[in-house]
Amino acid sequence: MYAVAGRVKDEDIALVRDRTSIADVVSETVTLRSAGGGNLKGLCPFHDEKTPSFNVSPSRGVYFCHGCGQGGDAIKFLMDAEHLSFIESVERLAGKAGIQLRYDTSDGSAPSGPRPQAGQRQRLIAAHASAVDFYREQLGSPGARKAREFLAERGFGRDAAEKYGCGFAPDSWDALSKHLRMQGFTGEELTTAGLAKTARSGSLIDRFRRRLLWPIRDLGGEVIGFGARKLFDDDDGPKYLNTPESPLYKKSHVLYGIDHAKREIAKRGRAVIVEGYTDVMACHEAGEPTAVATCGTAFGVDHINVLRRLLMDSDSFTGEIIYTFDGDAAGQKAALRAFEEDQRFVGRTFIAVSPDNMDPCDLRLTRGDLAVRDMIAGREPLVDFALRHTISKFDLDTVEGRVEAMRRAAPLVAKIKDREKRPEYARKLAGDLGMDLEPVQRAVQNAARGEATEARAPRQGSAESPQRLVEREALKLALQEPVLAGPMFDALGAENYADPVLAALREAVEQAGGASSATGGVVWIEKVRDSCADLGAQGLVSELAVEPLRTDGVVDPRYVQVTLARLQGAAVTTRIRDLKSKVQRLNPVTHKDQYLALAGELFSLEQQARALRDQAAGGM
Repeated sequence: MYAVAGRVKDEDIALVRDRTSIADVVSETVTLRSAGGGNLKGLCPFHDEKTPSFNVSPSRGVYFCHGCGQGGDAIKFLMDAEHLSFIESVERLAGKAGIQLRYDTSDGSAPSGPRPQAGQRQRLIAAHASAVDFYREQLGSPGARKAREFLAERGFGRDAAEKYGCGFAPDSWDALSKHLRMQGFTGEELTTAGLAKTARSGSLIDRFRRRLLWPIRDLGGEVIGFGARKLFDDDDGPKYLNTPESPLYKKSHVLYGIDHAKREIAKRGRAVIVEGYTDVMACHEAGEPTAVATCGTAFGVDHINVLRRLLMDSDSFTGEIIYTFDGDAAGQKAALRAFEEDQRFVGRTFIAVSPDNMDPCDLRLTRGDLAVRDMIAGREPLVDFALRHTISKFDLDTVEGRVEAMRRAAPLVAKIKDREKRPEYARKLAGDLGMDLEPVQRAVQNAARGEATEARAPRQGSAESPQRLVEREALKLALQEPVLAGPMFDALGAENYADPVLAALREAVEQAGGASSATGGVVWIEKVRDSCADLGAQGLVSELAVEPLRTDGVVDPRYVQVTLARLQGAAVTTRIRDLKSKVQRLNPVTHKDQYLALAGELFSLEQQARALRDQAAGGM
């Protein structure tokens, strides 16, 4: 019934790229106009701008934004614009092009889980779509009065119920199953989707009964499961019941409301984490459309990865993740657990606690929409909350209490991602503890050194400068993984390479037709070598073609993006340094026009540098 998921064969990925018009894909999101020379231009969908800097080259099949640094091919564009994974993007484009993909597991990599056979996913999605219509119609029935009252008591009328697709599972054992079977779905499909289950008698019965339902959608907006709330006292089931794990529904990856929130999260550079379905609805209705919630599980690493992909689409380096935990003991524990995962986020993390420990839904109902927005606006850095909570456990009137509080709190300060803030937080901690600054600073530094000692085994070439290592890594990707790295690599020219020999090798790749044109292997390596005009670069080709990449895991699009963002980031930083020097030497009064022009250019470059730092978050 299922095929094992593996890596799509390189030749199939190349075929998808060959049969896909990047102009057609981009035009679904961006209005493009001729930029001359066969190229197209439009306003960038990934950052706010008034002058178009987003360029598409149909002949090369790539796009690149000179404002925020985003670039790649049609696959990468779907990943950025629709927030899909690499494999999801390939599969979507393959479906449009009528290409049957083949999966290769011969590399020995562990399967990532079951993948539905061709057409299976579409059938399960279609079953869920029909179930949504069925449940929504049932919400208007006499038997659903309790469900409508539940929503109304929480401030949600018919329009809100329609907007979020709320429905009702009727008081019947098999009403949905019969309805879907009449539409041609098999019993096996319904049980696989988690919409039905097999009773002890062997008959097929509905998964949900006598409950208010919320459809749970993926990033693309397709329904993949349901969340169901108990309404009746004689229902002996759990308060909330969710769709079980299925080929579509993975609770550790799912965030309710993500389909409504994803574009606002990317646009505003902010995500608000709440605890329930009605909290998501309340925040959105109150004017905070970035709220999402987990579905039947704790907020974890996979959820963080989903949000990181969204937040990195913003050109703001001040991306925010705001938790709205209750102020009680359980909420405080959850907040501290969230702080432990703080390092996984690109942006800054905050906590927002409402007055009287009300959740967002109750707060909106009691005090109105403005109170919800004020609660989120009044957020405090999660590190402040964590420090205050940690030192509150100790008696600061005693020497022992102050020293122990320092020992517990210092590692929290050492974990702050922005190193420039650590000294200020050390001073704050010293003040809060009533201690001299020196011992607190020493405790923080010792804790930071402990964090930094992890896995520091020297790598090959570690004597080289960090920038040259990145330049070598980028060229290794072009030589060893051209199908994966090609479009992103080709978008960055030789001007991004400070080492003249490596810059010459980059020119040779372009002379050989670019990495996008290659499928890899010996033929490609020889073609690049033959294109080298520089003897030093020619000698490097064989070396870089076999030198191991600087990653312990599987090379994936994320690793390519991190490497190339670091490559471009270094070049942009050099231009910023040179430009700052010019600005500092100018008199802003006597050379006003020149000063303003350079300052504007500097501001644009600094925005680009921040965006590249966001993209480069991670490690090699």
